[in-house]
This record gives sequence, C-alpha cells and structure tokens, in this order.
Amino acid sequence: MFKQFWKKWTVDEPAAFGDLLWEIFVVRFAAWLDRLTLRKIIAFIPVVSLSLAYYHSIPIPPELMLVGDVLAYIDIFSVILLLSILGRMTACWLLAKQTVEQAVKLAGRALVSVQRLDSRRQREPNISGRKRLTGRTKPDDEHPAIEGFAWA
Repeated sequence: MFKQFWKKWTVDEPAAFGDLLWEIFVVRFAAWLDRLTLRKIIAFIPVVSLSLAYYHSIPIPPELMLVGDVLAYIDIFSVILLLSILGRMTACWLLAKQTVEQAVKLAGRALVSVQRLDSRRQREPNISGRKRLTGRTKPDDEHPAIEGFAWA
C-alpha cells in the first residue's frame, strides 16, 4: 500500500500536473492565438491606456487618450475614413471623365482643321470623259487672271 501511495504521489500526480500545464500553456494558448485577430488587439489598446491612466504613476497626455478613443471606436472611424476616400475618388473619376471628353473634342477639332488645310485640288466630275482638241492653241485671253500678276 505504501508503494502504491509513493508511486501515486511521485510519478502519477506530477505527470498529471505536467499534462495539465501542457494543456493550459500550450494547447489552449495556441487555440487562443488562433482566434486572436488584429481587430481584437487594437480594441484592447484603450483598455491598457485607461488602466495606465488610472494607475497614476505614469502621467498620460490627452493625445494618447484621444488615440485610445479613436481605437475604441475604430469601426465608426474606419467607415468615416472610407466614405471620405470614396468621395475623393468620385471627384477624381469626374475629373478624369471631363479630361477625356475634352481630349476627344480637341482631337475632333484638330482632325477637321487638318482636313480644311488640304491644299490639293479636287478633281472636277466628268473631266476624264471630255476630249481635248489638241490641234488648236488657246488664245491669251482664255488664261485666267491671277491677282497681282499680268500676262505678257
């Protein structure tokens, strides 16, 4: 009986205690770390700052308390931030759209002006079907007058 008692308290109980410590500090801690997210960590920062503020051994500036409030209301703050970014992006898209429309109008105007500057003579219709009289010369009066020049 003494041998069973000795074995129970020297082998079995310390082994059970070691198994309990392994369960708590390794298995459960790993499961807790798996469930821990960045949002939970950020939400815990105001709790730490408030506990330091009430401890009174370390003075905390008001700016740090404001940061703690912002972190406490991180969901609301992130929605406001996203809405402001969305508003700016809408303005940027509107500006880009207007810029593209102006570029298209400018390109159309440039194309029209380039077509107007075409100095080539257009062919008259049915000119290729006419026969010319080659045996007769033209008199000088039939030459068209060019402004600023005189025919000699």
